[in-house]
Amino acid sequence: MSTTYDVTVIGSGPGGYVAAIRAAQLGMKTALVEKDPLLGGTCLHRGCIPTKELLHTADVLQEIREGRRRGIIVDKVTLDMPAMHKRKTQVVEKLSKGIDYLMKKRKVDVFRGFGRLAGPGVVTVEAEGGKQEISTRTVVLATGSVPKTIPGVTVDRERIITSDEALNLPAAPKRLAILGAGAVGVEFASIYLRFGSQVTLIEMLPRIVPLEDEEVSAELLKAFRKRGVDVHVGTRVEKVETGSDGVTITAKGPEGQPVSIEADVLLLAVGRRAVVEGIGLEKTRVKVENGFVVVDEHLQTGEPDIYAIGDLLSSPQLAHVASAEGIYVMERLAGAEPPPLRYDTMPGATYCDPEVASVGLTEAEARRRGHDVKVGRFPFSALSKAAILAKSEGFVKIVADKAYDEVLGVHIIGPSATELIAEACVALRLETTAADLVYTVHAHPTLSEAIKEAAHDVHGEAIHI
Repeated sequence: MSTTYDVTVIGSGPGGYVAAIRAAQLGMKTALVEKDPLLGGTCLHRGCIPTKELLHTADVLQEIREGRRRGIIVDKVTLDMPAMHKRKTQVVEKLSKGIDYLMKKRKVDVFRGFGRLAGPGVVTVEAEGGKQEISTRTVVLATGSVPKTIPGVTVDRERIITSDEALNLPAAPKRLAILGAGAVGVEFASIYLRFGSQVTLIEMLPRIVPLEDEEVSAELLKAFRKRGVDVHVGTRVEKVETGSDGVTITAKGPEGQPVSIEADVLLLAVGRRAVVEGIGLEKTRVKVENGFVVVDEHLQTGEPDIYAIGDLLSSPQLAHVASAEGIYVMERLAGAEPPPLRYDTMPGATYCDPEVASVGLTEAEARRRGHDVKVGRFPFSALSKAAILAKSEGFVKIVADKAYDEVLGVHIIGPSATELIAEACVALRLETTAADLVYTVHAHPTLSEAIKEAAHDVHGEAIHI
């Protein structure tokens, strides 16, 4: 403990490592603690990145299968799962090495082992080689989350799995049931459907992707059923039984009717829980409520020198939100006054097929908050670039305030939705009006023209519909 750090970050996911970099940029002596052999956290190793690599493989596979309509003939298209997993591992390892490089570049000291609060200003790091103690003025907790399970259902990692195991299946199950139709559930449905599985999607709530605008949920449901996904909404699972032949799921439908589903594998995609166990919180004044660490508007816990970011909090469990929180905390610690975190302007992105992305208020939430709402929509089916890509499903929906024309929310389902949403994020950040979007010239032919056309439609003046 000869060195006292200005700040020690526990966890090297997109919240933790970004926070460490920003702290070092601002002149703070910084330590980063990580329990896994490689830096990057869940997002890089068991979440965002490997999932999107599989999704891109599924996209390419689908493009090749549909090549005949473009005059491209490829016979006997097959998927080499081992080669796909090798590619996924290469991408992950390359990105992890990039984080290692950034730590060295910024002179962040990395400690390998399990980090735990051990008292005021002390973090212990336990590894196979023994225990180290770090002296530090401030601690930022960024320990992330793990997949949730449900009572009465035992994850055996063979018949009943989580997203961790779904990333490494040696072959596509003939019948895959997915419990939970949030972002994780619909992404894995899109992956394994195109890999050849018969997919059944089960959601307890009345609609899939329930955090999205209701029209987006309805459009995605239509698209999934068109592709052959068996979707059950408003369905509550009562019992799960495993046997030598697979899994039997007994449930009740929205009208109380019995539902029985047979599958080879059941994927639990029922959310994630914060990792708060074993990190020494009992030695502090840090409070945990409903499974999340309690913080104030500056992400400070009940212990003045301990902050928390990312999936530990009740804010959206998204990698880019964690990064933004990490930067905010470090800038505050350095004495700066960064703008407040505005969660309404942080985007959501779901990489299913078709993609879904949104920022700001849904139509229902805008009305609930008292806005006199006007809405504009534009379908990709009326767009030249979408026709070229043969991806005409979906639409852009803009929710605006009628009195001031301010854009309150943008909701996209369709091709490249997760890229297109960036324009909407800037629009909300700058309190843009629908008229501002109308008079912003968009290149032709592009998918982004759908945003301009939806803004036109807010005023009832869409050009191409």
